[in-house]
Amino acid sequence: MSLRVKAIIMDGEGMRRVLTRMAHEIVERNKGTEQLALVGVLRRGAPLADRLARKIQEIEGNKIAVGYLDITLYRDDLTQLGYHPRVYRTEINFPVTDKKIVLVDDVIFTGRTVRAAMDAIMDLGRPQSIQLAVLVDRGHRELPIRADYVGKNIPTSRKEIIAVYLQEVDGKDSVVIEERVGA
Repeated sequence: MSLRVKAIIMDGEGMRRVLTRMAHEIVERNKGTEQLALVGVLRRGAPLADRLARKIQEIEGNKIAVGYLDITLYRDDLTQLGYHPRVYRTEINFPVTDKKIVLVDDVIFTGRTVRAAMDAIMDLGRPQSIQLAVLVDRGHRELPIRADYVGKNIPTSRKEIIAVYLQEVDGKDSVVIEERVGA
């Protein structure tokens, strides 16, 4: 079975515009950057968090804390990942207690990744609030979780895949819908 690109949703310039809008929304909702910190869910949430932090710094003139969160061991499907799941390193070099944490991820689908990320954050302290920023909301929630900041809503079928490609990880910026073809 292979995948084919069904539609290109966002190119690099579109992604830049969406992230700029999201940065403005984050600053506006939080009335500035006091106690604000971004936490990117590894893998693709991390570079998105870095990009948002740079945009927020351009807007407000303040550098904000950014961390990276590995949720592998918090997943509810860990036993389905195989005997040796790939575990990355959580890097949150600031106290989360009393911070306004904005979790950043590339795609929200069932909500299970976000639930795992919230559990991981709560193990590190008690934030003032946890908000969620995603580049793409594709629907199909299995848990009562919704993003506070959404780059683009893209309704999909369960057969389709949203693929996010980022320069920092993949060497290009784009968001595409892929579908399985073949047997």
